[in-house]
Amino acid sequence: VWGFNGTERPGAVYLASVLASHAQKGLPAFGIYGHDVQNLDEVTNIPADVQEKLLRFGRAAVAVASMRGKSYLQIGSICMGIGGSIIDPAFIESYLGMRVESVDEVEIIRRMSEGIYDAEEVAKCKAWIAENCKEGWDKNPDFVKTSDEKKAEQWDFLAKMYCIIKDMFNGNPNLPKGCEEEMVGHNAIAGGFQGQRQWTDFYPNCDFPEALLNSTFDHNGAREPYILATENDVLNGLGMLFIKLLTNRAAMFSDVRTYWSPEACERASGHKVDGVAAENGGFIHLINSGATALDACGECKDENGNGVMRKWWEVSEEDIKKMCEATTWPAADNGYFRGGGFSSSFTTRADMPATMIRLNLVKGLGPVLQIAEGWTVQLPDDVTKTLMMRTDPTWPCTWFTPRCDGKEGSPFNTAYDVMNNWGANHGAIGYGHIGADLITLCSMLRIPVCMHNVPESEIFRPAAWNAFGMDKEGADYRACAAYGPMYKAY
Repeated sequence: VWGFNGTERPGAVYLASVLASHAQKGLPAFGIYGHDVQNLDEVTNIPADVQEKLLRFGRAAVAVASMRGKSYLQIGSICMGIGGSIIDPAFIESYLGMRVESVDEVEIIRRMSEGIYDAEEVAKCKAWIAENCKEGWDKNPDFVKTSDEKKAEQWDFLAKMYCIIKDMFNGNPNLPKGCEEEMVGHNAIAGGFQGQRQWTDFYPNCDFPEALLNSTFDHNGAREPYILATENDVLNGLGMLFIKLLTNRAAMFSDVRTYWSPEACERASGHKVDGVAAENGGFIHLINSGATALDACGECKDENGNGVMRKWWEVSEEDIKKMCEATTWPAADNGYFRGGGFSSSFTTRADMPATMIRLNLVKGLGPVLQIAEGWTVQLPDDVTKTLMMRTDPTWPCTWFTPRCDGKEGSPFNTAYDVMNNWGANHGAIGYGHIGADLITLCSMLRIPVCMHNVPESEIFRPAAWNAFGMDKEGADYRACAAYGPMYKAY
């Protein structure tokens, strides 16, 4: 509700009355009151502070509406005991208005074996792979290296796998006659693939389908990114979904792998960290086995020459070419991907604003969200190579520095404290500083935010939250508990 700040009409009185009535009836409403008094003839001139809140509310509201009635498609189940892949249908139904659809990974093999795929689409995908996906370094020792013939077979397998997973999400009217059920799909707005270990011990890993689906393009050109979580980490997949719906850009899936202090970096590489990494006490290594969206390479540039992850409808053919050229596809590490496959490999070579989030479930408490705004950091290539050789140099690499406050005891004291307070092994990362939009979205979903570094002036929650105390985060917890999930009790 926007209460016009003017003297001729009682906008503030109207606003206060409406908000009080809504609070009394248990209907949390957002209130907007412009900072400066306007003249009556300026009613159509929406002030900047009001515009910001209207747009923030709109983005969050559209995200909430977009999720309702859709499904999360888990292909497989729990991966290696990772808590995030232990799916909780009650949470997804109660808080998001979505449902869970579960399909065994063998469904992919069934569709391959019985020809339940769009053969023309697969052929187009294979031709595109041959032209645009450069094989990278094969680090495997000779006695376990995969032959070139076998690698060619694996690329054919992965092209089919990619197209089949797309069909499982959305359906496809071009599937063979008699496959009417498969033509429908699962109406999935997000999903996850288990992979390890039962699949990856026997079949090529899902890194290629995951990386490409999460990107803003494929063999058909620019398109809306999908959300497919590695290791079926549904909680990280849902975080990625929040980012995509709020920004219309691709979201990254990464291990929150290692904290590097400035001292440790200099000791290991000889490089003295500067800029935001030095100011915030170091940086965090974001890396995964290949499922990060290719948009995160940072090769696309805005009008000022800065790295950017574009909204999907703004991605050009030139952008696609740059992202493909920046990415190689090394053979999977056959030590633990015994079925082979390929992992995407690139380094984020741009200093971009970024926001890392994590959705966690805590027994006795319910869902909570963590938010860390910061920047990707571009290190010299030789430093990246030195640090990457200490882990897996065939995987995509992003260095991230959160914006810290230097306050003792704060989870944002330094980058180390952010890492030390992170709630899980994975993070979802989006372009831009979008923490304020995420906080508004979470207030609509009744998910409290347990950790964030968003300036207080940017926080926009329902007005009723003010009645739950003067400590903003405590009030958020109390309000979310009082109103409960958006759709039904959890």
